[in-house]
Amino acid sequence: MIAPTHAMVLAAGLGTRMRPLTDDRPKPLLPLEGRSLLHHAMDRLRDAGIGNVVVNAHWFAEQVADAAAAHGTRPPPIVLREPVLLETGGGVKAALPHLGRDPFVAVNGDAFWLDGPNAALRRMAAAFDPAEMDALLLLVRTAHVDGETGRGDFLLDPLGRARRPKEREIAPYLFGGVQILSPVLFEDTPDGPFSLNRVYDRAIENGRLFGLVHDGAWFHLSTPRDLARAETMLRAGMLPVLF
Repeated sequence: MIAPTHAMVLAAGLGTRMRPLTDDRPKPLLPLEGRSLLHHAMDRLRDAGIGNVVVNAHWFAEQVADAAAAHGTRPPPIVLREPVLLETGGGVKAALPHLGRDPFVAVNGDAFWLDGPNAALRRMAAAFDPAEMDALLLLVRTAHVDGETGRGDFLLDPLGRARRPKEREIAPYLFGGVQILSPVLFEDTPDGPFSLNRVYDRAIENGRLFGLVHDGAWFHLSTPRDLARAETMLRAGMLPVLF
């Protein structure tokens, strides 16, 4: 069990699949239930007792900076503007000086979930074992995702270790955009753009990538249709199956 004190919100993506909604704003600033996706993510971090937050920004970076500052987080979030898009891995690596030496939370700026019986971030902190893990991913069952899931992202063994699907294999879980990462994952990684998949693969090779299955509702928000459907479902109380 750990008690993370630092977190990062990944808000630098271009949101191309959300166009035209993202023609004049970044995807994390799209509204859902009257609140931006960025503020929903920051709400979850605040509720988990995490007070030190870093947000990266590229597409309409000043809008992201203004919205992050307006959330009211104390101390104010640190906003890192990326003149060149660093992708997920490069963005996190650039933020490491602000994220402390211990495992930290990273949340996609467009991730939206509802907690089950226990808050997802607190469940993850309770499950994270630094002696065994370098990364713990929040996973969602593909069977309960309203949207395209492809071949899925990960499979889990009985101990919760994650691996990717082999050829012609279907994985039952999608990555939910929420994770706890150890800084050690980023040793010997490049300083420029790279994907977090690079460090996931390293953790898989070392048997140190784990997954925790979400026990609440999660919404796949990739296209304008996804966002509109999520809004309709939330207003009607038609939530995905909770476990």
